[in-house]
Amino acid sequence: MNPDILIGIDLGGTKTEIACLSREGAWLLRRRVPTPRGDYAATLAAIARLVTDAEAEIGRRGSVGVGIPGSVSPVSGRVRNANSTWLNGQFLVQDLARVLGRPVRIQNDANCLAVSEATDGAGTGARAVFAAILGTGVGAGIVVDGQALVGRNGIAGEWGHNPLPAPRADELPGPACWCGRRGCIESWVSGPALAADHANHAHADGNADALAIAEAARAGDPRAAASIERWIDRLGRALGAVINLLDPDVIVLGGGLSNVAALYERLPAAWAPHVFSDVVTTRLARSAHGDSSGVRGAAWLWRD
Repeated sequence: MNPDILIGIDLGGTKTEIACLSREGAWLLRRRVPTPRGDYAATLAAIARLVTDAEAEIGRRGSVGVGIPGSVSPVSGRVRNANSTWLNGQFLVQDLARVLGRPVRIQNDANCLAVSEATDGAGTGARAVFAAILGTGVGAGIVVDGQALVGRNGIAGEWGHNPLPAPRADELPGPACWCGRRGCIESWVSGPALAADHANHAHADGNADALAIAEAARAGDPRAAASIERWIDRLGRALGAVINLLDPDVIVLGGGLSNVAALYERLPAAWAPHVFSDVVTTRLARSAHGDSSGVRGAAWLWRD
């Protein structure tokens, strides 16, 4: 298959995005719709509509790559480890190929982000790039020498389901995570986790939007500012452990929460005490292609 347009789908927990690119990487079309949470059949139908409508608008047929918040088991071929739990156990590759009438390539969404940013984004020229998605869930992708590191078991970058490093007494045993464990990094630093922590400490609405909390903090709300401070501290501990293990040249942040400006002002200082080195020059960068970088990387799954 050697299409002249590359279609990417970013299947997120709250939104599903489609992007159509030229083979040179130029944006041709970009669109988002709400993800039909909890409904697998409706999710397939939503993706099929997005692709059909996009191809009708552009007037050409393309390849389809999909980024998902999980991975496909090399043993069973089923989706596993997805925080969009209605995908788990499903034959998503085969089902999408059937409804779209063509082969489909699927990769972890954070790997898609990492490849996009390492190729011509915030990680251009870096040998080792760690790209973290901060959104409804938390995940990461690793690119070394231009290639995504998938790993022996297909789980390289599953950073969000390690325990939060250096937990304090009041952080134990930690919030329950959808994966069945307690105290996972995702359960502390995702958007819903930030909102829940804010509600717990500030006696605020538990449905508060994480970005709204960040904006309130920026505007001087002391309770919101304290919540953002706790969030950045936890994220600093989590990324400090990454630097100790991988020592990447650059850490790139993507996902909706990557738009919080305070991260770039304060996060390196938060991770520095947890790094086992006398110097910490790891660069922190916002995704150069914004929170659509992942969908761009999904499209590039067919760039070969």
